[in-house]
Amino acid sequence: MDTLQSVFDAIRDVIWGPWLLIPLLLGVGIFMTVRLRGIQFRFFGMAMSLGFGRRSKQNGEKGEISSFAAMSTALAATVGTGNIVGVAAAIFIGGPGALFWMWITALFGMASKYAECFLGVRFRTRDSSGQLTGGPQVYLVRGIPNKFGRFLSLMFAVCCVVATFGIGNMTQGNAIASNLEHTFSVPPLLTAVVLAVATGLALLGGIQSIAKVTTLMVPLMIVLYIVSGLYIIGVNFQGIPEAIRLIFTGAFTPVGAAGGFVGSTIMMAIQMGAARSLFSNESGMGTASIAASVAQTNHPVRQGLVSMTQTFVDTLVVISITGFVILTTGVWDQGDPGTMTSIAFSTGLPGDWGGIVVTICLVLLGYSTVLGWAYYGERNMERLAGYRAAAVYRVLFSLAAGLGALAPLTLVWSFSDIMNGLMAIPNLIGLVLLSGLVVRETRLYLKHDPKFTATTEEIDQFMGDHQGALDAQIDHTVNFDSSRPALSETGSKPVIKAVDPLNSPNHPDGATSPK
Repeated sequence: MDTLQSVFDAIRDVIWGPWLLIPLLLGVGIFMTVRLRGIQFRFFGMAMSLGFGRRSKQNGEKGEISSFAAMSTALAATVGTGNIVGVAAAIFIGGPGALFWMWITALFGMASKYAECFLGVRFRTRDSSGQLTGGPQVYLVRGIPNKFGRFLSLMFAVCCVVATFGIGNMTQGNAIASNLEHTFSVPPLLTAVVLAVATGLALLGGIQSIAKVTTLMVPLMIVLYIVSGLYIIGVNFQGIPEAIRLIFTGAFTPVGAAGGFVGSTIMMAIQMGAARSLFSNESGMGTASIAASVAQTNHPVRQGLVSMTQTFVDTLVVISITGFVILTTGVWDQGDPGTMTSIAFSTGLPGDWGGIVVTICLVLLGYSTVLGWAYYGERNMERLAGYRAAAVYRVLFSLAAGLGALAPLTLVWSFSDIMNGLMAIPNLIGLVLLSGLVVRETRLYLKHDPKFTATTEEIDQFMGDHQGALDAQIDHTVNFDSSRPALSETGSKPVIKAVDPLNSPNHPDGATSPK
């Protein structure tokens, strides 16, 4: 077992090392930022308005859950233990400068998140049971309609299904059980039973049920964590200037050994910051587009902008709070990274409140992560083996969540890291190959609706028969078994069909559009 663990650790270190996935993720983020002319900076205010403000609710939107619910589901899967424990590890190993590189990576990652969620909505369709579906497993095979696109789609789907049982399931259950036992003396067996049953009940209702849970839990846990963190930072406000100095000096100069801290090079700060940031917000990994694809929206540009705010909240808000709590309380260079954040909160909050708050947040974070990844895995299992296989997946996933609460999972965690990394590779390749389409259709939309005031009817009018028109996809299914996946009538809702000029050999979807 030790030999297998060593092998997995070695493979994981290569995939998540400084020469493969980190430069690939960061490179694609920079590439998309340049091609989209810094869309995450130019339209950040609009994105926040579409996600949280007065533009967040519009009539005539097409989809199954609200735009906010889709973002909450994606946040549920990304805002997890990595935002608490992962940040501590990055600072402990890479020094305070790692936090600076987390910010830089997230800023570029917002462009990747925009592109993949744009594609998730752009190529969404209905499965054989009539449910709306999308994500890399769909847009890779539809946007790149050849054998290579099919290979990328299948690679993503297989890696995603396997990874969900580890990082999105058993490891979260283990963290929930261990923290409840440590803080409230709750027996792990009780946690295992409750977690398995609660997960199964939530999954029975599909994405609507998951969205109801996440839209309640995600804002609650984020607000609780942020308020507590800001209180600690406020109490230790005299340490803020020193924390800022450590972050910016540590980003470009080696940090000397101090106390229990072993010292860090600039490359280590960059590597740890980029790795933890990308691992936390998943920008470029494609998973968020699975939830975005079922959002109620009237154009891919709008949902792409809403979804990219997820990266901002995850990294530039939640992770920053964790980092400043650790730095201002002065515990960053001592102790175990696994307990560093808990110690920092215990130091900053009166009485036993620090440990209680961290435990509550870890439980909420862990359970919401389980639900978010459950939906990702279900959609990809359906892509691989059909609707009935997805139903079996729900049962197995619920049981695995309970099992994870009872056993140490070092081997499972390492294997999941590997599959998580491999899952990102086909999506990143797809983003580069489909970047021209994303740029072209984004510019077309912004040309006609630069202030995002157009109604659904107005959008349908100026989109006309253009390939980006949603009507060409949402009321039809796709036959993924064909050599050139195209829209079909299998399992679709009743529609009135008319001949569409897009139904030509040159159209990438090869579809007939309902009007």
